[in-house]
Amino acid sequence: MIRIDNLPEIFVKAMPVLQTLEDAGFEAYFVGGSVRDVLLHRHVHDVDITTSAYPEEVKELFDKSIDTGIKHGTVTVLYGGESYEITTFRTESGYQDFRRPDHVTFVQNLDEDLKRRDFTINALAMDMHGNIVDLFNGIEDLKNHIIRAVG
Repeated sequence: MIRIDNLPEIFVKAMPVLQTLEDAGFEAYFVGGSVRDVLLHRHVHDVDITTSAYPEEVKELFDKSIDTGIKHGTVTVLYGGESYEITTFRTESGYQDFRRPDHVTFVQNLDEDLKRRDFTINALAMDMHGNIVDLFNGIEDLKNHIIRAVG
């Protein structure tokens, strides 16, 4: 298993958000492009978080939130002067506008959530300890400059 020991400040600042979710009994991970970029030693602009908590459960845990795309499982949490997009683990069907899925199903499994992502290099997750979850060999694809679709 790969572990990132010295996480950039943007992840460290977001740790209390993951900790809050985990303390409430939910799973929570950094996911997608931010994980890819830290592995590539690129500047990380923002972090996305995925969780087993349903949107209403996320909203109950934080004082300030915005229903960004609540029917698709996304809530933006305002915490520590920053905003964090938190999305419930989900599967989805087709897209009508290339951004929002026609239908989502909330799931309680990170593996299922990662299967819905576009490319192996974006289907990476990282826990709050820096441990990388790489179900589809995305790290190998990064090393070899390969872009493969998930599934």
